[in-house]
Amino acid sequence: MSAIHLIVPGRPSGPATLEDLGGKAFNLAALAGAGMSVPPAFVLPTSWCRRYRSGGLPRAELEAALADGIAQLEKATGLGFGSPRTPLVVSVRSGAAVSMPGMLETVLDVGLTDLAVAGLIRRTGNPRLAWDCYRRLIGLYAEVVAGLAPAPFDALVDREVQHEAGETLDYAALRQLTHAMLATFRDLAGQPFPQDPHLQLAGAAEAVFRSWDAPKAVEYRRRNAIDDAAGTAVTIQAMVFGNAGPLSGSGVGFTRDPATGEDALYLEFQFDAQGEDVVAGRHVVDGTKKLRSRLPAVQSRLDTLRRDLEALFRDVQDFEFTVEQGRLYLLQTRRAKRTPWAALQIAVDLVKEGLITPAEALQRLDGIDLATVARSRVSSEAVQPVGRAIVASLGVASGPVVFDTETAKRFVARGDHPILVRRETTTADVAGLPDVAGLLTALGGRTAHAAVVARQLGTVCLVGCTALEIDEAQRCCTIGGTVFREGDVIGLDGNAGAIYAGRLEVVLERPTAALAAIGGWRAA
Repeated sequence: MSAIHLIVPGRPSGPATLEDLGGKAFNLAALAGAGMSVPPAFVLPTSWCRRYRSGGLPRAELEAALADGIAQLEKATGLGFGSPRTPLVVSVRSGAAVSMPGMLETVLDVGLTDLAVAGLIRRTGNPRLAWDCYRRLIGLYAEVVAGLAPAPFDALVDREVQHEAGETLDYAALRQLTHAMLATFRDLAGQPFPQDPHLQLAGAAEAVFRSWDAPKAVEYRRRNAIDDAAGTAVTIQAMVFGNAGPLSGSGVGFTRDPATGEDALYLEFQFDAQGEDVVAGRHVVDGTKKLRSRLPAVQSRLDTLRRDLEALFRDVQDFEFTVEQGRLYLLQTRRAKRTPWAALQIAVDLVKEGLITPAEALQRLDGIDLATVARSRVSSEAVQPVGRAIVASLGVASGPVVFDTETAKRFVARGDHPILVRRETTTADVAGLPDVAGLLTALGGRTAHAAVVARQLGTVCLVGCTALEIDEAQRCCTIGGTVFREGDVIGLDGNAGAIYAGRLEVVLERPTAALAAIGGWRAA
């Protein structure tokens, strides 16, 4: 295939395979072809990642391909990359052929510079949006591209938030924060933040290629038997801004409940936020009540969109979207990861609805040991819970408290599967989730990367526990006045969202109706 593959809604998209484009871009092309609202994009194929890793991709060739793609995006959008009046701003995203949630890198808001940020203010009339995007780019670029520690930049954000006595910073505070981050970047990197948008773009693309070989990605592929040689594509897409104010936001949805298989939209949305705010697990996210009351037309479209997506892909989808000034855009869709229990229920329901045949359903269930599919529940609720949280993955788990994945591995080595307790989860934690019996976080939502992986593994997961306070220095945490030191046993009820001191007694339930349907297919 050619160096780039263009994805523009309303235009025919040339032939390309999933292995060429990676899952993200391949599905974006399908969405665009179906007439759905997708920001235009172009893609560097997975073969370029393989060339980069082997040392066979000259920087000049990469820059030329990127310049060609940007020129086509400029034509599609009517914007200019780096323009001081109407700047094009892009995201640079990974996308392997096999989904690896949270394992590979993304850089948003690429193309903003000291000149372009003024242009974004002119283009949008929203100085708060422009300065918020610029400071986000500097922080992400510093960590992902320049390899700088994020802590100094996070400290600047925390200091400004405390100074303003609130989570929401106005444009003047964001401008001041941005200048402080630019100075910190210069001090730590030994050179100024790049003011050439094309250099930013090339650096971001190379960083995405490099992320294929990051330890967390290598470990994830090892655990999931994914080919190390496959590589990732890079998708460069025109930005839409979920942080554009009270009628904007970002969200993640599942077309059905990935924990139970229930035929209901499973959605999280954060107003005035970019997508990383939702999936990174670092924030308490909004539910859908505020979305339905503030943007009823968007909620109504999401209610119908889930049927459209399932009809197009013939399976349950995990999709990411942005709302900019009340307009909905799709940024990604992929086959939803789900619990084994949900997989059975979904297979049965899709056959009933005529989306797939019994033979296809049996093929999809091929890797699941049906004899072991069960879910646990607490046998008695006589004991009072010490706290409550949001259910992200069902079941019941008990085990010693640990505060990092390395400690978790030590407990597992001596035969005890622990409960990982974290203020928030990072993508580095995700590869360690197979070692734990449960995950409990103070922040984050049901659609954060860690929650997605926990569900796939069948790991009990509770998130957004506002009563949880962690003292990592003392290796202890407090929930509702109860102190748990590392090694103390804690119980998570992933059905009721309750947290208990001590080990829980459980009973197992089997999906008898779904198993009977599957048995009937095999007998037919």
